[in-house]
Amino acid sequence: MWGCKFRRQHPIGPYFADFVCLEIGLVIELDGGQHNDARGRQRDAARSDLMVGYGFEVLRFWDNDVLRDTDAVIAAIDRKIRTLTRAAPDLSRKAGEV
Repeated sequence: MWGCKFRRQHPIGPYFADFVCLEIGLVIELDGGQHNDARGRQRDAARSDLMVGYGFEVLRFWDNDVLRDTDAVIAAIDRKIRTLTRAAPDLSRKAGEV
């Protein structure tokens, strides 16, 4: 669809990204109910901050939204990919950079 290759459960620092496209620097995280308390939100923020520190953009979606409103999730991913590839069309990372 986009020509992007996503890896599943790819290590970034001490974490594993749910999905990552190394070539454009996009991480997609899917969050379940265990993320919806103060402690979970704090851990997610620290996790996202670290990934941003490594140069990634992070998109987060609730599992329920992925299942119930798949089209909206895909549209959000599409917008982000288009933004990232428009901003840096020659952006390319090597697999060993992270």
